[in-house]
Amino acid sequence: MARRCDVTGKGPLVGNNVSHANNKTKRRQLPNLRSVKITLEDGTTKKIKVAASTLRTMKKKAAEATASAETVEA
Repeated sequence: MARRCDVTGKGPLVGNNVSHANNKTKRRQLPNLRSVKITLEDGTTKKIKVAASTLRTMKKKAAEATASAETVEA
């Protein structure tokens, strides 16, 4: 399986480890992936890999949507 976010497509980045003597060796910076269960429209559940930063954004958007719905109803 690829180390890639299923929602945003974020994947590994390539950079260098730099030592005190300024020696450079290649390294990979992997995204912080989390396994999350989602419920589809037909009621089934599916596990997807999502970056932690994407989870934060999704929770924020859900909270804003709930708050705006409450102000509209009031």
